[in-house]
Amino acid sequence: MSAERVDLSAFIKAYDVRGVVPDELDARVTRAIGAAFADVVVIPETPAGSRPTVVVGNDMRPSGPELVAGFADGLAGRGVDVVTIGLCSTDGLYFASGSLGVPGAMFTASHNPARYNGIKLCRAGARPVGQDTGLAAVRDLAGDYLGGEVPQVADDERGTVTEREMLADYAAFLRSLVDLSGIRPLKVVVDAGNGMGGYTAPAVLGTAAGLPELPLDVVPLYFELDGTFPNHEANPLEPANLVDLQKAVVEHGADIGLAFDGDADRCFVVDEQGDPVSPSAITALVGLREVAREQAAGRESTVIHNLITSQVVPDLLQAAGARTVRTRVGHSFIKAQMAEHEAVFGGEHSAHYYFRDFFFADTGMLAALHVLAALGGQPHPLSALADSYQPYVASGEINSRVVSVPDARARVVDAYVTRQGAGPVTVDELDGLTVSHWDSHPRWWFNLRASNTEPLLRLNVEAADADIMEKVRDDVLALVRQGEPAYAGGAA
Repeated sequence: MSAERVDLSAFIKAYDVRGVVPDELDARVTRAIGAAFADVVVIPETPAGSRPTVVVGNDMRPSGPELVAGFADGLAGRGVDVVTIGLCSTDGLYFASGSLGVPGAMFTASHNPARYNGIKLCRAGARPVGQDTGLAAVRDLAGDYLGGEVPQVADDERGTVTEREMLADYAAFLRSLVDLSGIRPLKVVVDAGNGMGGYTAPAVLGTAAGLPELPLDVVPLYFELDGTFPNHEANPLEPANLVDLQKAVVEHGADIGLAFDGDADRCFVVDEQGDPVSPSAITALVGLREVAREQAAGRESTVIHNLITSQVVPDLLQAAGARTVRTRVGHSFIKAQMAEHEAVFGGEHSAHYYFRDFFFADTGMLAALHVLAALGGQPHPLSALADSYQPYVASGEINSRVVSVPDARARVVDAYVTRQGAGPVTVDELDGLTVSHWDSHPRWWFNLRASNTEPLLRLNVEAADADIMEKVRDDVLALVRQGEPAYAGGAA
């Protein structure tokens, strides 16, 4: 181990690489990361008799090509062949990794501001590389290389760097999983937020990749690729970033609105009235479609969901005969559970949707195709269809800044667990503290989780009606914020 190791922990985190360009990330750094990825993951896991190969793509950020070039040089210098596919969405990179059967690297910072870029790494078959599955070792070895020199193979052993077009294959593969040819005509507003959805939507939903025309009238919103995000942040999880889509859906008399984040791996849905459809409702809708398909083939099915998705997800899926598995929040956890249980589908409250038939990886575009198929396969508007998947009332995630996370949490435990003041409850600590009163009336549950990076507690509450949700929400927040300086004088 080098005594001169450069500490990269500030921007190589638990799940990916994400830093400011060029202060943290430049071509020299990505070259070291590429070489370390080769030595830690690629070469050791290449089957005997095969050439070690990595597929690399990037989003629309201006810094992408330079960072990719450095990364590819680092790989080639360790004897690894590199296939660059250029502009792509993150799920487009996962498709390339899965279909080619090689490790991959996606250069993106998702919805982060323009000054950021990053890398999402995966093993062959789009299997994730995270803190506990190789990323920490890549970080440390890259730091060693930056503190000294990146070792090089002989010139005649260097890897090659070639280009390959994958967009048409990606679009055709998604179309093969969901047939939209027979649905009723739909008008669809798509807000790409100047991100990669502006590149993939015309290929998948339209004819840009040479595929047959679908019964969709697509109204494009911010399809121009621009990593400076001139119109709004490409993060539809923030309500302010959905306003333009909501307005456009109503103005155009559209049947549905779709919003993608910067690297287009997440998809958010808006109904014909401009109202958001919760990701939990989408998880239930798509999950039921996948379960029905499995049952028609005579197979049992498992669906994964994280612990702050709506209770409607396990309610409806279990009633349909599926097995459901509840996981911690975080894509690395849900991906691991997807593979372990060979689950047909998985969904998160953050609008990440995972499919067995898409290499157990997440793809917002495939989820969008399922929603379009469900909507276009029946005569009712999306608002009516979505109502059956949104029977309960949720608070959304509410953050509280506290001096001591353990002390604030202890106040809630004392009131709801130790004293059982709220009546008989069930308690688990799979991820934070979950207290449930769902088996009795009135029905409610809440989850209180600590932030990994800040002195924050995150609260999610769900109940059978609004009055109960608001009471539980306010009671828990009062306990969390009791005596906290940030809320002195009743400040929210």
